Amino acid sequence: MVAFISVEAGTADSISVFSKTMKKNVPCMVVKPKNYKNNNERLGVVYLLHGYSGNHRQWLNDAPQLLALADSYNMLIVCPDGGFSSWYFDSPVDSSFRYETFISAELVNYIDQNYRTIANRNGRAISGLSMGGHGGLFLASRHSNVFGAAGSMAGGVNLRPFPKNWDISKRIGDTACCEENWRNYSVINNVDGLKNNELKLIIDCGYSDFFLGVNRELHQKLLNLKIDHDYIERPGGHNKEYWGSSVNYQLLFFRKFFDSGK
Repeated sequence: MVAFISVEAGTADSISVFSKTMKKNVPCMVVKPKNYKNNNERLGVVYLLHGYSGNHRQWLNDAPQLLALADSYNMLIVCPDGGFSSWYFDSPVDSSFRYETFISAELVNYIDQNYRTIANRNGRAISGLSMGGHGGLFLASRHSNVFGAAGSMAGGVNLRPFPKNWDISKRIGDTACCEENWRNYSVINNVDGLKNNELKLIIDCGYSDFFLGVNRELHQKLLNLKIDHDYIERPGGHNKEYWGSSVNYQLLFFRKFFDSGK
C-alpha cells in the first residue's frame, strides 16, 4: 500500500518494501518531482539514510525542503528505515540485521522496478546523517558497482573510538571478543581498496561535532591514498540544523554527478 503526501513542490510516497533476508516489511519514503507522472524521463536516485534512533521519516522532518529540492534537481530521493541502531550492517552477530543487503540489493531493485530510474551506478548516490553518514560511505565503498557517488553528513566514520556507544557492540560484538569486526566494519578501513574516482565522494562535519576528529582522520587518509573527494568543515554541531543545511550542498553535488554521466 502506498500513501501520498502532496505539496506544491513535489510528492512523497510512503511505501513498504519486503525484505526477504530479514523476513519483514521495511517502511520508506520516496520523494518525487512534482511533474514525475507527466514525464517519461528516467531519474537519478539519491538514497538518504537516517541517524541512530531515527526512522524513515527523519529526513523529511529535519529537512522539509527535500520536497522542493527533488523538484529543483529533478531527482528521486529515497529515505529507508534503517532501524533504531542497525548501523546499516549485515550483522556478523545477529542474523536478523541484514540492512547492508536490504539497501544495496533489495531496496535498489525494488525502486528500479517500481519507479522510473536510471538503473545503474551512474544514476545512484547514497548519503546520510550520523549513523547514516557511516552507512552511506560504508555501503558505497563495498558496493561501488551499485552506487557511483556517496556522502556523509556528521558521520561516525570510524567506530573504534566509541566502543560503548549507540548499540554498535550489539551489531558487531564487543571489542574484547571481536576487535577485527570493529576494523572491518568501519568506513575508514573500507576505503583502502578504493581507486581514485571510483566513487565521487563528499564528506562534511561541523566544528563542534563529536565526530569531527574521525572525519578529519578519514579526510587525511583519503589524501594519503590520493583519492579525490570534497571535504567540508563548517560551524555547527551534531544536530538537525547542521545536516538540515548540509543536505542542500550534497544534493547539488549529486545532481552534478548525475549530469556528468549523461
